[in-house]
Amino acid sequence: MSMYKQAKDMYAEISVDTEAVLEILDTIPISMHCWQGDDGKGFEGAGVQGGGILSTGNHPGAATNVDELRKMIEKAISVIPGKTRLNLHAMYGDVKNIERNQIEPKHYDAWLDWAKTQNLAMDFNPTMYAHSKASDGLTLSHPDKTIREFWIEHCKRCRKIASYFTQEQGTPSVNNLWIADGFKDTPVDTLTPRLRLVDSLDEIYSEKTDAEIVDAVESKLFGIGLESYTVGSHDFYVGYAIKNGLALCMDAGHYHPTEVISAKITTVSIFIKKLLLHVSRPVRWDSDHVVILDDELIAIAKEIIRHDLLDRVHIGLDFFDGSIDRIAAWTTGTRNMRKALLIALLEPFKMLQAAEWEFDFSKRLVATEDLKTMPWSSVWDEYCKRSNVPARL
Repeated sequence: MSMYKQAKDMYAEISVDTEAVLEILDTIPISMHCWQGDDGKGFEGAGVQGGGILSTGNHPGAATNVDELRKMIEKAISVIPGKTRLNLHAMYGDVKNIERNQIEPKHYDAWLDWAKTQNLAMDFNPTMYAHSKASDGLTLSHPDKTIREFWIEHCKRCRKIASYFTQEQGTPSVNNLWIADGFKDTPVDTLTPRLRLVDSLDEIYSEKTDAEIVDAVESKLFGIGLESYTVGSHDFYVGYAIKNGLALCMDAGHYHPTEVISAKITTVSIFIKKLLLHVSRPVRWDSDHVVILDDELIAIAKEIIRHDLLDRVHIGLDFFDGSIDRIAAWTTGTRNMRKALLIALLEPFKMLQAAEWEFDFSKRLVATEDLKTMPWSSVWDEYCKRSNVPARL
């Protein structure tokens, strides 16, 4: 008897159909981020980083141009099973010598043509860092109106590009807005920058796009050089998303070290229609380590699966590590996210829920502990076999 057949029978004993699980697992999109491949530098020509963005390490092999980056992505997705998307930042287009407030859909046609050959749908982000007009740590909340208007126009154009992607690929593109606005030391006026940010966001989202996109806003606790105050805090964006019907992006590394986003998903889902997750891994104060199959990653997946949120949660990844092979980072992190989803799908949630509602906490404890040693890896091996990718890298 094969290992998968044994696992299938064992899961059947707890009323879990592994065939149905594999069918669902294969359809869940995971949006893989492009910026792992070149350490987050982009190809505008400036080669600068900033705004709390810093990839550390000197492992050889970082992409130096778009063609190299695409070849690296192709290699990564060739060993990643399931439905993969690509998350693209604005600074990766054919944009040399083109200011960010002048970008157009045509500057991303080459990405679209390539994505079609790879059967990839694409998401999109404004690039609000690594620019002279972001050098003092403020963009959409800047006191200088001309600087705010520059970034407002950039964001508007990015929404149009996401709309263009939607039209071309037939599935909504997620357009996520993250800014690093904040101060290194404690400001005396914490209100005025947030009021300016509200005005800027209102202007950005005042225009309706030609095609459906998913507009998301992302918070952060702090960044490098912005340790004491962040304009776009979690509370700020929760309020703004609820008020304006936007998706809320929660990055696993953008909170206090004692906080986890698995504890927040169901809470915000009550009030916010769409969620975007940037699955990352915080280590101490740093937020962007390669995703591993740890307790929090599994908890994130379980919260999505247990509460039937697949149609409302967009799963994206956000990490960059220049100390290891970058393709290995992509493949490990993305495959781990799908492994976590598999573990969650193999859970007999209805049985556990019934025990909990009956206050049978003993049954719940025994069952959840027994699940930890169930042969989910044999199901993973079968899934990889059917997907024509290696089960082990």
